[in-house]
Amino acid sequence: MTDLTNIKAFLACKTPDPWLQAARDQLPVLIIDHANCEKKAAATAMNLLYRYIDKAELLRMLSQLAREELLHFEQVLDLMDEREIGYTHVSPSRYASGMRTDIRNHEPARLIDTLIIGAFIEARSCERFACLADVVEECGDEALARYYRFLLKSESRHFEDYLTLAELYSDESIDDRVAHFAQVEKKLIESPDTEFRFHSGVPVMN
Repeated sequence: MTDLTNIKAFLACKTPDPWLQAARDQLPVLIIDHANCEKKAAATAMNLLYRYIDKAELLRMLSQLAREELLHFEQVLDLMDEREIGYTHVSPSRYASGMRTDIRNHEPARLIDTLIIGAFIEARSCERFACLADVVEECGDEALARYYRFLLKSESRHFEDYLTLAELYSDESIDDRVAHFAQVEKKLIESPDTEFRFHSGVPVMN
């Protein structure tokens, strides 16, 4: 089992219980949005590969990450087929756009902020997979619980890769930016949210 200690220390809050209750009630929506998240994660890595072609370490780490995210996307599609969940459109959550609001526009600050945000997205995914594994197991879906626990290792590594790259390409400590985005992320996770998605906040009625 992946050690979640570093993940929990990195995040400024845990997933609220109301979100976990919504996950029990809206599992098909969660699985569809999970597929979208894997696809978007691969696209984000690929965009960075094209934008920063002069950074060898980034090219190596993120090319592997993109392959893994696409593999996970295929695996989630298989889960959907097994459960007869159609791949219908669900609107994106506010999470990613909310995290990117404060990205600085000049380089290398833009890259550093983007990498730190990537670390937060992967860390939150890891934390939620750990919580969801217990939730779906309690509901009797042991196969899905096993899959979520399987994902913990790769998501934890992706978190570490993004953070390592941010530290590598910054000429100063990234602690202040990490602390800043930790509070941005905390607000998004703990504040009311009218849409239930994989990275959404506290669910409220529309």
